[in-house]
Amino acid sequence: MNDLPSHDDANTGERDDSVEGKWLVRADGDKGLSLADRISEHFHRLTWRTPIHGLRLKGRYPLKLLAVPDDPFLGDVKRGKALLAGQMTFRGETRAIESLNLLKPDFSADFADYLHSAGWLRDLSTVATRVQAVPVAEAILRQWLAAHAEIVSEPAWRPDLCARRILAWSAHAPLILSSADLVYRSAVLNAFARCTRHLDRGAEKVAPGAARVATLCGVVAGGMLLPGGDARRIASEAALARALAASLFEDGGVVSRSPQAQLDVIMLLTQLRAVYEARRIEPPALIADSLGRLVPALLGVCLGDGGLSSCQGGGPVPGAEIADILAATGVRTRPLRQAREWGYQRLAAAGAVLVFDAAPPPVARLAKGGCASTLAFEFSDGAHRIIVNCGGAHAGIAQLPTELTEGLRTTAAHSTLVVGDSNSTAVHSDGTLGRGVGEVELARQESENASRVEASHDGYARRFGFIHRRQLILTGDGRELRGDDMLLPAKKRGRVSANGFVIRFHLGVGIEVSPTADGMAALLRLPGGVLWQFRCRGGALAVEPSVWIDGQGRPQSTVQLVVTGDTPAGGTSVGWVLKRAG
Repeated sequence: MNDLPSHDDANTGERDDSVEGKWLVRADGDKGLSLADRISEHFHRLTWRTPIHGLRLKGRYPLKLLAVPDDPFLGDVKRGKALLAGQMTFRGETRAIESLNLLKPDFSADFADYLHSAGWLRDLSTVATRVQAVPVAEAILRQWLAAHAEIVSEPAWRPDLCARRILAWSAHAPLILSSADLVYRSAVLNAFARCTRHLDRGAEKVAPGAARVATLCGVVAGGMLLPGGDARRIASEAALARALAASLFEDGGVVSRSPQAQLDVIMLLTQLRAVYEARRIEPPALIADSLGRLVPALLGVCLGDGGLSSCQGGGPVPGAEIADILAATGVRTRPLRQAREWGYQRLAAAGAVLVFDAAPPPVARLAKGGCASTLAFEFSDGAHRIIVNCGGAHAGIAQLPTELTEGLRTTAAHSTLVVGDSNSTAVHSDGTLGRGVGEVELARQESENASRVEASHDGYARRFGFIHRRQLILTGDGRELRGDDMLLPAKKRGRVSANGFVIRFHLGVGIEVSPTADGMAALLRLPGGVLWQFRCRGGALAVEPSVWIDGQGRPQSTVQLVVTGDTPAGGTSVGWVLKRAG
């Protein structure tokens, strides 16, 4: 296959633009932690309550932090204003600060994470002066100290939350350490030290991914900010290097395959770098090297509006927020068009951008709540999202029904093909994924006139005897996207029987759809009046309701194009084209 110039906004560091016959294998994909691993993890948490662990957390009471790093990021203005008004709010859930019940919480797990990570400090500092913010911050922190400072339990002392709390408390120390109450100040500093010692004991037991990176960032930061901690810095940095090696693919993608987790790791490393800057110590090269791989991979899954695509349960984080975060990293680069290990392919031409999920789902031990989304794609024209995934399984507001949240993880909630009304990978209610896609074969080719990517998966081979193969071609002017969805007999298969199939194309919010009389095409009017025409052959086209989770986690009503048909034992093929009109 020729390595020809591309119309894509490729990362200049990527030398090979074509890949053929590349197999991506999900090793042990239907397994989570082994029984031995689960027992070990359970007993490790039980030790938190033992006198031995209590002795490990004892030590000299620090009198101060050695430095106060800057927080490189802005918080959420609405949440910050709510805090000033005496309310803590997160993803549609609100509690009065004065009546927070931390010993018998009546709030969701996501709200608890926000509270225990002290992420609210960033929101508060974004909207308030120090004089305004200090009373609010102290009121919340005094409640937290009373409930959790001496009792080591989950979720308050979960390692990744402890680490995030260390980063937040240090960056916003003026808000929580300005009190003239010396007993309170001593309690805050002692809790800071106890959190750091707690992390030291089990940081590398945390599963690879954003949680382990967060935990090791907390270990490094805590050691650098407490008196006497510098002696362990080399060992802590080595542990962080191991965490990054276990949590990132070579192409810079995080092992959970979640764009939101990718963004999280970028922010964590940028925060840690600020700690080095506050101490006037040169950061280790691994931070800059990791950011240099993470940022282009993240840009590779952003659409034309600059926001994240809705992949692996995440939401469409707005482009302005992405831009602010990436500006804080100081990394200037182009989107990575081909993250071969992370599994996302990017086609871009003129103002059109396509993001293609061309890999198996994440393995159970690396991600809870993964989605059965293999071979789904999203497509945008300029700032308008045309084809989307429903998204939001991990980013929706608290009011979303559990049935809907779980439904957002299914294959049908993504813009791809479904056989027999069945997920390409089994979705379990405990958040894990089961059997299904084990291998994805991928090929890509660039030419002067078009970019083509072709991929196939075996998720339906065992149950139905078919391989799903999808080919996508984006023309060089960005005005036409052609696709072929094929069901081909699998080489290794069981009983093959005729089954119905459905190909779903979930549409962006605000798109008006006008089906044609022959049931084979539809005219799509984008907000602003731009027209695209969709036409298919090999199946019947219908328009049905759909839902899309927006950047605030709220469900928005939209529609989907649905192509249906039957699959004979010999397989079938559906061709379709999406073309800009005028």
